[in-house]
Amino acid sequence: MFDQFLDNVRKVTETNVQLQQELLKRWAALWPGLPGVPSAPHAWAERVREQHQKWAEAVNEIVQRQRQTQQEQFAAGLKHLEQAFRLGEVKDVEALRAKTLELWQKAFQLVQQANEAQVRDLQAAVGKWTELVTKVA
Repeated sequence: MFDQFLDNVRKVTETNVQLQQELLKRWAALWPGLPGVPSAPHAWAERVREQHQKWAEAVNEIVQRQRQTQQEQFAAGLKHLEQAFRLGEVKDVEALRAKTLELWQKAFQLVQQANEAQVRDLQAAVGKWTELVTKVA
């Protein structure tokens, strides 16, 4: 009885592995350009490849914009750090309070600008993705 149970488990496992292999082969055939996988003869395969290329270009553009934004934020942050270190040179208490308040406001403006840039980039990415998906459909 235990042998029959193990035999059934073995058969189910073998069937499952064969099914997974078949599904993987069929799925891989739909994506042209994978090494060792023959290309699908479907006409839409070329359109999918073009859409992948367009999406890769869009992602590259978004990443470049994010890199530029981060560099700008980093430069502004360094500038504010330098200004913060100069606060020790201020002799008047009222001037110190005014400079500290100014730096604090600028820091929050930087955070707000960074968040707005991230939201804009996200909106651009979603818009581009939606555009590409609707073209494919």
